[in-house]
Amino acid sequence: MTATMKAPLQAVNETALAMHRVQHAFDGHTVVKGVDLTVAPGEVVCLLGPSGCGKTTLLRIAAGLETLQEGSVSLQGEQIAAPGLRHVPPEKRNVGLAFQDSALFPHLSVLENVAFGLKHLSVKERRERAEELLSQLGMANYMTTYPHMLSGGQQQRVALARALAPEPRLMLLDEPFSSLDARLRDRIRDDTLHVLKKVGAATLLVTHDPEEAMFMADRIALMRDGRIVQTGTPRELYCSPKDPFVVTFFGEVNELEGVVEEGHVATPVGWVPAENIADGTTVQVMIRPEALRIIERDLPVHAHAHSHIVMAKLLGRSSLLHLCAHGENGQEAHLHARVPGVFLPSEGQPIDIHLDLSQVFVFPQDSQDSMPQV
Repeated sequence: MTATMKAPLQAVNETALAMHRVQHAFDGHTVVKGVDLTVAPGEVVCLLGPSGCGKTTLLRIAAGLETLQEGSVSLQGEQIAAPGLRHVPPEKRNVGLAFQDSALFPHLSVLENVAFGLKHLSVKERRERAEELLSQLGMANYMTTYPHMLSGGQQQRVALARALAPEPRLMLLDEPFSSLDARLRDRIRDDTLHVLKKVGAATLLVTHDPEEAMFMADRIALMRDGRIVQTGTPRELYCSPKDPFVVTFFGEVNELEGVVEEGHVATPVGWVPAENIADGTTVQVMIRPEALRIIERDLPVHAHAHSHIVMAKLLGRSSLLHLCAHGENGQEAHLHARVPGVFLPSEGQPIDIHLDLSQVFVFPQDSQDSMPQV
């Protein structure tokens, strides 16, 4: 086995980035509140959350763009920021930075922009490294082009190549795709993910877009009001949320109220388990639109004593149904169901509603406010 093949194995137990008990304030207002966060070599971690939650401040502290106030920051086991330590500036941290604004040098060609930070290499090695990254990002035909001649998406690809060129220990990306239109954004973040995984870069990505985080991340750290609410894989956050805020941040939900009786809650769409919640507790029942399976009934239209369709809208890849749900005990609720493909029952169509309980979540009513402030 060659030395180059062994290198990744030696790095498995290292931590590329470790932030411990980080706290930060601006003008007396604390925006980061005792955060712990790690990124492993080759791992993509997304800091996700609404505007103003502290995620960009955390990234700037990791980069050295903000001086650490409390806590500690380590890169590959080496402490680089802590109270009493001299501030290590970004250029001394061996981190790659890419932001929403590509900030390319306008007087340099694409190739020269990417090779700019490689002055420790020979001219030939600089060119080879820059050409390799530009090819991986689909920019091989633009090496002699200048930034003003490129589209926004092309500029972002060049900025990413420039950040990756020095082979940084850590890549820090702050909303790098948010200024791009939807189709271009999807394509560029796909290319970006493949390149990050190919080069094995540890990456911390800041985004407010839950779909982007789920696409890009090995792990997501969801923030609210300066704290991390939950950290885990995309599947863990989506399927096992620990807080109502986590549920609502990943998309629309139907919210109902009820009281726990013998370990269950009665709702207009049936009984829902309420594990580990005491009987008599008032609870919030959160049902994702995709949890509702709809079956049309052969009953007279507008049989309003039965659950029925209020409205059906085609959204392209899915159909959104507005439902009036009638429970056995007289409960009634207006709910939304999301169904794959084209499914457009007529207004008033009687239906049966079946629940996928894996997409239903129950929390005590005194749980923190579930509505994210975006």
